[in-house]
Amino acid sequence: MELRIASSSGALLRPAFSPIAGLRPRPSPSLQIQNHIYSMPNLRHKAHAAVGCQAVVATKYMETPEIVDLDWENLGFGLVDTDFMYMAKCGLDGNFSKGEMVPFGPIALSPSAGVLNYGQGLFEGLKAYRKADGSVLLFRPEENAIRMINGSDRMCMPAPTMEQFVDAVKQTVLANKRWVPPTDKGSLYIRPLLIGSGAILGLAPAPEYTFLIYVSPVGNYFKEGLAPINLIIEDNFHRAAPGGTGGVKTIGNYASVLKAQRTAKEKGYSDVLYLDAVHNKYLEEVSSCNIFVVKGNTISTPAIEGTILPGITRKSIIKVAESKGYKVEERPVSVDELLDADEVFCTGTAVVVSPVGSITYLGKRVEYDGNQGVGVVSQQLYTSLTSLQMGHTEDQMGWTMQLN
Repeated sequence: MELRIASSSGALLRPAFSPIAGLRPRPSPSLQIQNHIYSMPNLRHKAHAAVGCQAVVATKYMETPEIVDLDWENLGFGLVDTDFMYMAKCGLDGNFSKGEMVPFGPIALSPSAGVLNYGQGLFEGLKAYRKADGSVLLFRPEENAIRMINGSDRMCMPAPTMEQFVDAVKQTVLANKRWVPPTDKGSLYIRPLLIGSGAILGLAPAPEYTFLIYVSPVGNYFKEGLAPINLIIEDNFHRAAPGGTGGVKTIGNYASVLKAQRTAKEKGYSDVLYLDAVHNKYLEEVSSCNIFVVKGNTISTPAIEGTILPGITRKSIIKVAESKGYKVEERPVSVDELLDADEVFCTGTAVVVSPVGSITYLGKRVEYDGNQGVGVVSQQLYTSLTSLQMGHTEDQMGWTMQLN
């Protein structure tokens, strides 16, 4: 069943195309979602002026290959314009509309939108993987829904229900299925956004909210891949403080780390590790990753107490590590423990597991030994989790969701 779009003239309405290096211009795709026809009444087209949004003269999209022609071997962690995105609105009644698939592209916002003026916004990140049989797997989307619901309460925003969130993710992935990389060549990164799109001048919750999901095929977040990264501990700037929003995935948490991160990268480091804002001695997290410290058979990670994002990969790695016999402790972890560790690694949706090759603190550099810098524990946990995510091994945790 192909996607059909309202038009009185029968003209082909195609998603906007933005040239990308290494990407061939794409024909318009067919869209198959649970055998339902999806219309797009809010597409702007001159034909609408004559017939209105209710016109139903179908235009058929061309059939396209199952997978787009990309240089999958050199796919980095950057934006690739795909075909469709999901959008739903919520007004003062607190209820989200039935979402729809629209062509990927710019969205219109008032200059007085709550997200632009007061930062009222949240985002999530999760991935879809292609199995060897061509089917697609999602990894724990309900956890992302729960985190968005919890975060929206802190940011005074309505949130889509878990059911709508998961259904919207499914729709968006299926609409862009041809962009899911081949097995072992990467993943489809999924970015749900919840923003205060309504116009507001005084400091107050926005009168309207937009729930939007777009996707992009990605490779490794760090250019090193599963190779050691080099971190520097930041002792001047802090990422979050008790009572703030460090524990929710609000957009403002990320702009504040850019200055320290840029300075670190200019000095040759991969990223920055932050300390707590009270004692300036306990580990918090890397710019967008959680941190783990290994000593013997014990794996320690900072406890979730309001200043650290409750990462879904973090949560998953803890369970995988415990299933393999490791003792996992969630507690305050000091810099001294970090510098004396056998092994250190980071976790996150984008990186999955990223081994740390060195830590630099107050001018002192500590290096961690391993097989070419990759520790035994990091390698074991990375292999176990990614094999489950990609469908290479049986999912005994019940974490994956097969779409077709």
